[in-house]
Amino acid sequence: MALKHATPLLDELEKGPWPSFVADIKRMAAKSAMCEDLLGQLELSYEEKEGHWKHGGIVGVFGYGGGVIGRYSDRPDLFPKVAHFHTLRVNQPASKFYSTEILRKLCDLWEARGSGLTNMHGSTGDIILLGTTTDQLEPIFYELTHQLGMDLGGSGSNLRTPSCCIGKARCEWSCLNTQDITYDLTMTYQDELHRPMFPYKFKFKTSGCPNDCVAAIARADCSIIGTWRDKIRIDQDAVRAYVGGELVPNGGAHGTENRALDIQEEVIRKCPTRCMQWDGKTLKIRDEECTRCMHCINVMPRALKPGEDTGATILVGAKAPILEGAQMSSVVIPFMKMEPPYEEFKSFVEKMWDWWMENGKNRERLGELIQRLGMKAFLKATELQPDPRMINTPRYNPYIFYDPADVPGGWEHDAEGYRKRHQA
Repeated sequence: MALKHATPLLDELEKGPWPSFVADIKRMAAKSAMCEDLLGQLELSYEEKEGHWKHGGIVGVFGYGGGVIGRYSDRPDLFPKVAHFHTLRVNQPASKFYSTEILRKLCDLWEARGSGLTNMHGSTGDIILLGTTTDQLEPIFYELTHQLGMDLGGSGSNLRTPSCCIGKARCEWSCLNTQDITYDLTMTYQDELHRPMFPYKFKFKTSGCPNDCVAAIARADCSIIGTWRDKIRIDQDAVRAYVGGELVPNGGAHGTENRALDIQEEVIRKCPTRCMQWDGKTLKIRDEECTRCMHCINVMPRALKPGEDTGATILVGAKAPILEGAQMSSVVIPFMKMEPPYEEFKSFVEKMWDWWMENGKNRERLGELIQRLGMKAFLKATELQPDPRMINTPRYNPYIFYDPADVPGGWEHDAEGYRKRHQA
């Protein structure tokens, strides 16, 4: 089927070995006039090097302040089918577990009432339904809630849709019930999720272990990272089997060949705190120095496991580069038991939100406020005690400063002593 708009610039994006969003839109354009005009407007944007979407005011569903992102074309004369092209964010199930029945119903709904284009998923985690008109918003919302049992996610200056990794459902390393935490936070904070009341957006992300498969530490205003506070469990027979070539390192990932593991080079020397020793028969770990980086466990998954006294490390302040540049999370609670109904965690969250709402500027993320007023002010507001593990840059720049005079021999002496103690 020939398209009514010529798209020579967009056609270039279909060339090469990688999948193209242009090809996806063209497939939908065969049965959606909205997608045809979308291609035409996008081509015009490439030609003129200027976006042609405008903000035409707040649009949404009754009773909700978020969940719908209004989008209007500034050239409805050329592309009338995208005069309105609103996006809906739909709250995804925890860990993104779907039945095929729900997915089919969702796609049928969107093809009937929208463009048919979806994004599974946005960076926060939501199901993104791309492109519909204002008159369809209420019918779509009704069908989502009453027929599919789903709800809109967060958008605007509110709590964004909480998200999490696969957790204990399929991962043996998970130290947390990530699905239960995410569901509990979602249900507890409905007002904060649907009615913008914050200085800017706020994201919870939960990872079951320090591998952090949802990249919470880089993206979430509040990261919940599963960890443990007792000793790493060691199967010494399995360690010897890795060294002897009987077990494949890294779980066979990325085509790892069946070979003997060089434990000194691949594990011991790569430990960030050098807290491990191998004498040829027994692996020893000084757990009090372990930073829970997971490297040794990932290399030897049959030999090492997280401890059994599990909980979470709570970090705050990450964001992508928008106004002040990217920020990584900072540790504020090194260990917290995360057990239903999570009252200790929620108490911390509400103190944090109160401080942010009182002191935050418009469009200022939590991490930017901490950067502006200082970690000391944040800790005072949330009633947390300073701790050397509350760090800005791991193993480099602590918030808690020490006088060099308090270290025997000064910093250089101490650093040299560290090197001697931990040299191979």
